[in-house]
Amino acid sequence: MVSIENHIGKISVSETYITELVRHAVCDCFGVADVCSVSTFRSAVSSLTGGRLFKRKGVVVRTDKNGGLTIDLHIKVTYGTNIAAAVSSITHKVTFTVEESTDMQVNAVNVYVDDMNS
Repeated sequence: MVSIENHIGKISVSETYITELVRHAVCDCFGVADVCSVSTFRSAVSSLTGGRLFKRKGVVVRTDKNGGLTIDLHIKVTYGTNIAAAVSSITHKVTFTVEESTDMQVNAVNVYVDDMNS
């Protein structure tokens, strides 16, 4: 569970909800063919670098001490997609969706293009 406290009280959000919310937001973006699996090595390195780690297919969400989120995405894009434009769109959409739905601050969205769909 990820918890934040504000003037209303304590709010807890499940890890599954956050990762599925991110996955659905990413899959709705133009140029994204699919979300790729995160390798075991990458997830182990992420967990050693600090923060809590929540891992689902292609989405790694880490929390820091202040309650902010860092999101790592591993995606497959369609052939011919402007990758820079797609990554910018994904970053903005994921940040907006997570912050509006959970009222948690997103510190960073890291997008890794792992594959291309031809």
